[in-house]
Amino acid sequence: MIVLDSSFLVALHNASDVHHARAAGTMAEIDAGRHGRALLLEYVLVEVATVVLMRRDLTTALRVCDALLQAEDVDFVAGAEVLDDALAVFRHQSGGRLSLVDAAIVAVARSRADGLVATFDRALAAVEGIAALPA
Repeated sequence: MIVLDSSFLVALHNASDVHHARAAGTMAEIDAGRHGRALLLEYVLVEVATVVLMRRDLTTALRVCDALLQAEDVDFVAGAEVLDDALAVFRHQSGGRLSLVDAAIVAVARSRADGLVATFDRALAAVEGIAALPA
């Protein structure tokens, strides 16, 4: 399994993003089953929708949300399901560089995905026990 981060999904759905080609390549690997099923946290969906809305428009944000929620190889993870673990990671982090959303990603990646996260976030990729793709 692999956890999807907002930075990865925004790049994937924005052809002009500097990371778009790398995101598309990693998504092709995910679609081919190379990394197992993808996990989409509710918190990440909220972040992605907000960023796309601010950078583009409501129609595009809704299209991206629908695509993510309807993807057959993506499992949705409700926020309430991981909140306690996310708060534990958030509370015990060193340096205070992770947002609560990133802490949730770390918690889920460690417990369900052998630490694997699709991200372009350097702070998230630097967390102990996290393996970031694309490398």
